[in-house]
Amino acid sequence: MGLNCSTCPVRDRAACSVLTDGEREALARSGRSRKLRRGEVLFAAGDENTACATLLKGALKVTSVDEQGTERILAIVHPSGFIGELFAPFAHHDVVALTDSELCVFPRSEMGRAIDLNPRLSQALLRRSQEDLLQSRELLALSGRRSAPSKVAGLVMGIAEGASDSSCHAAREFELPLTRGEIAGMLGLTIETVSRALTKFERDGVIRRRGARGIELLDPAQLGWVAEGAEL
Repeated sequence: MGLNCSTCPVRDRAACSVLTDGEREALARSGRSRKLRRGEVLFAAGDENTACATLLKGALKVTSVDEQGTERILAIVHPSGFIGELFAPFAHHDVVALTDSELCVFPRSEMGRAIDLNPRLSQALLRRSQEDLLQSRELLALSGRRSAPSKVAGLVMGIAEGASDSSCHAAREFELPLTRGEIAGMLGLTIETVSRALTKFERDGVIRRRGARGIELLDPAQLGWVAEGAEL
């Protein structure tokens, strides 16, 4: 059964948005919907994957595991993100659901055929890959920042930007897809240090926490300054 693009929550932001309605419908006939629960693996390192996907809802992490068995998060995939290598398998990385997620999945052969027929799709996927690479580099660079508040602020700001439906501004309300333990591991901090930083941001009126993971961004400019090294 094909996909229903008319109800797609990212139809105006995903790479396939550059296609005409007819072109998108033709591609959708080869796709299927897939749901993942938190912790479920989409692609495992070493798999000869024959599929690729667009994330509709939720969040995914791209990870590697070192010789000591320590997981390192290399990238976070937000809605409208494209997952899967068209011309090579994920040789070294796992792609795992950070939250309950929903994707539209395509055979790699069908996506390759669509790219051959629609050069605009190839250009859109190239731009998406460039953006994802930049975000991944920024994510990995956080661990090298000098202060703990700067590291945590940079990560929260990056997640807010990734969760936004606009490239012009960060989302004002979103959920942290990472646990405090995962944040601590990414940034080279302790869980207690991460908690203290978030508590200070809330006390100083920069964010408001809602429930276990909900964040309301009250002062994005101030959070951005802290991410760059300023002190509250």
